[in-house]
Amino acid sequence: MQRTVLTSALVFLGLLATGHAQGPQLPRLMSTTPKPAIGGTKAVRSCESLAGVVLPNTTIESATIDADDPNVCRVTAIRTHPPFGDGVTIWIAIPIGNWNGRFLGNGGGAFVGGEATAVKQGVALGFAAGATDTGHEGGSGGGAFALDANGRLNWEAIRDFAHVGIHDMTVTGKALTQAMHGVAPKYSYWNGCSTGGRQGLMEAQRYPQDYDGIAAAAPAINMGNTVMQLLWGAVQMQAASNPIPSCKLAAATTAAVLACDAIDGVKDGIIGDPGQCTYDPKALAGTATGTCGVFTGTDAAIIRTLWDGPTREDGSFRWYGYSRGANLTGVAGSRGTPPKPEPFFVATDWLKYWITQNRDFDWTTMTPAAYQRYWDQSDEQYGSVIGTDNPDLTAFRDHGGKTIIWHGLADELITAQSSIDYYKRVQARMGGAEKTAEFARLYLAPGVGHCDGGPGPQPTGVLDALVAWVEEGKEPETLLAIRRDRTTGAVVRSRPLCQYPLVAKYRGSGSTDEARNFVCSSGF
Repeated sequence: MQRTVLTSALVFLGLLATGHAQGPQLPRLMSTTPKPAIGGTKAVRSCESLAGVVLPNTTIESATIDADDPNVCRVTAIRTHPPFGDGVTIWIAIPIGNWNGRFLGNGGGAFVGGEATAVKQGVALGFAAGATDTGHEGGSGGGAFALDANGRLNWEAIRDFAHVGIHDMTVTGKALTQAMHGVAPKYSYWNGCSTGGRQGLMEAQRYPQDYDGIAAAAPAINMGNTVMQLLWGAVQMQAASNPIPSCKLAAATTAAVLACDAIDGVKDGIIGDPGQCTYDPKALAGTATGTCGVFTGTDAAIIRTLWDGPTREDGSFRWYGYSRGANLTGVAGSRGTPPKPEPFFVATDWLKYWITQNRDFDWTTMTPAAYQRYWDQSDEQYGSVIGTDNPDLTAFRDHGGKTIIWHGLADELITAQSSIDYYKRVQARMGGAEKTAEFARLYLAPGVGHCDGGPGPQPTGVLDALVAWVEEGKEPETLLAIRRDRTTGAVVRSRPLCQYPLVAKYRGSGSTDEARNFVCSSGF
């Protein structure tokens, strides 16, 4: 699979409108510019003088006026953790004249901790904003940093990526902002998707004082399961000597959508609740799929396992499957002539560098039994470091923190069931659904892919809702999702996203393209 597929994994909310080369132009970070949280603040020192600020184990490499905006101070810092030889690069952007009294942390994607460009949109809205490489250069997003020069696990680099680097960036960013304006940020927010979503929830779990509000989209939590699941389809195809070309996968997805479109009472090309869709691809057996040839019973069986989810060797449940409606070509496509299964690179890098510690490891030599052993190793070796699935959010709640989690139901990389599973465990640990909803809410977006894309309306105004919840106590009963015309930018469809487990049900009258004609319900 070419590295251009990295688009899906690198899209995260901190980069949505920065024009990042590897991601599409997506909705703005906020629908409205927030009012100042602290009135009348002015910089008490020059931007350049921040180079002299002394912080523990931190070197300020540069502090300069942004070349594109004279009202923005850009600071680059390096944080180390003696006696280790690591170095976490931190990028902070601080408004000089119109700071809104808040700090905004921005996340990364795949194996990329973050990028310097992530701060642009936040600082344009008046936030002091930060991002970090979490100790290694992003590049193409590969996982090679997990090994040192001698081929051994580099545990400090792994911890920096897992959680330490984000905490470093947050502490450093707040300190520099206070040094610039003479007062600390009144509120701090996090915004990220995929790895960025995981980073946000890790902050809530490990460093609950860092942020007042966390927006976590399609979070890459349950890390051991999430990464190993990316190999499931390829392993099945390899074992059966039956690679499935992308057009067959697409045909199965199209058929599933056609079969289950009306489950929610509205025909719109979207499966409103994939959990109610039981379409079996065996119905396609014997049919022609264009240049891909005839759809076979083996094709159907493998695709069904992608939807049903990975199992152990005895057939028992291992993890959740991808939803019917998700684009399976991203995780189970075959490439080349003749076609060969080719897993998503995050999974193959995980095997090479994190599991086998063999840079030359060839996943095709892996038997189904070895795959299961590697999955066990993945959980046991890294669960406590980067699993990010601790449901005890007591300290975050008691700090007054609020979190909005959302996940696309057509996510082609991280199944939405991962977020549902975690949220249910949070509810069980934190006193039930009502108590949990006081500080943490989950919203599912039908037809939306990984962080973006797909036929469904895209969540919008998430950070607006989070700020209103934290600062004004306005509980977000729903989030607004919209779909725009690609040419004109006009809104062509809107839907409410309801707090899980509620769903948006059509009232029975009015346009099905307008959110006002839907109501949150316990079922369709």
